[in-house]
Amino acid sequence: MSNDLVVPSIQVTIARFVSRLIDLAPAIGLFVAIGVVWEAAVKLFAIPSYLLPAPSAIGVKLWEARDMLVQNLAWTMAAAVLGFIIGTAFAVSLAVLFLYSKAAERALFPWAITLKAIPILAIAPLLTIWLGFGLPPKVAIAAIACFFPTLVNTVKGLRTVDRQSLEFLSVIGATKAQTFRHARFYAALPYIFAAAKVSSSTAVIGAIVAEFTGANFGIGTVIVTAGYQQDAAMLFSAIVASSVATILMFYLVVIIEKISLFWPEASMDA
Repeated sequence: MSNDLVVPSIQVTIARFVSRLIDLAPAIGLFVAIGVVWEAAVKLFAIPSYLLPAPSAIGVKLWEARDMLVQNLAWTMAAAVLGFIIGTAFAVSLAVLFLYSKAAERALFPWAITLKAIPILAIAPLLTIWLGFGLPPKVAIAAIACFFPTLVNTVKGLRTVDRQSLEFLSVIGATKAQTFRHARFYAALPYIFAAAKVSSSTAVIGAIVAEFTGANFGIGTVIVTAGYQQDAAMLFSAIVASSVATILMFYLVVIIEKISLFWPEASMDA
């Protein structure tokens, strides 16, 4: 590649990076301002660290316990990612079944609503009893947490194809499978990703909640132990670590969405 092409490419990349920083400036500024006020309030009012540690103390604890936090967080995120994949796959499969079978929808959708209505804190102890203290109950809770929003969005997305497109595919003799592949699937993708961005967070929450009810490892156990010991700095450190991991998982879904939805945004309104 010639220098004449390399230089403009670098300039475009830098311009995009600067533009992104400008977009993030208000959020970063607010975050820094909250941290400064928090730090000052703790020092000014001499708030005990077991009640509210200063951000600087939380940062020190994060660094000191980094290895332990990373190991426990990796276990939790493994359960969350597996649960997210399983829950999403099952929800999409069930939505396709509902599309082609009204009887199945009438029979199974009320059960999906019932499952959604049951608090996760009520299900988690049962799954821990049935599946043990290892990874399976955490994966199951994470899958349950992200199942319902994906199911509802996918059902709606599969049915948003405009009538003209369906009539055209019928006229040219397209089969149900071809209609699904060329029309319904692409119509549903934006809805699936909209649900996935929500589910990516709820899957992590589900995995952590499952660890509250019984686990030997995971960020949830760190939070519970820190609470029992009244170690607020460790408690905040675990919360920060899990929050950062959840945000990264969210943006991973966003990146996959941008790669998958390659058509112009205006055409997604069909």
